[in-house]
Amino acid sequence: QVQLVESGGGLVQAGGSLRLSCGVSGGTFSRYAMGWFRQAPGKEREFVASIIWSSRNTYYKDSVKGRFTISRDNAKNTMYLQMDSLKPEDTAVYYCAAKRTSIGKYDFWGQGTQVTVSS
Repeated sequence: QVQLVESGGGLVQAGGSLRLSCGVSGGTFSRYAMGWFRQAPGKEREFVASIIWSSRNTYYKDSVKGRFTISRDNAKNTMYLQMDSLKPEDTAVYYCAAKRTSIGKYDFWGQGTQVTVSS
């Protein structure tokens, strides 16, 4: 079974930066399309960013464009989300996800890592 583990969350002041990591085991990481999602208290989970095979194939939620950068290191079986210029509205639990193809729903999910941005 594919396992995904997020790390790197924490507390940061507005304008600061964090880098989230998602380690993947139990599968062939290079074959997975990967994504980041987030869920704030009382709200639905929402898409943040995705990466298919490399940084040449990335997609972002409009509100994070120019601030967040998704990347992956297939040699390390790890996906990253570099978050700069963080805002209080970025506060949420961030989840990584994987899917076997570049289309369709995500098949595997991590347990999440908390990101809190204070004003």
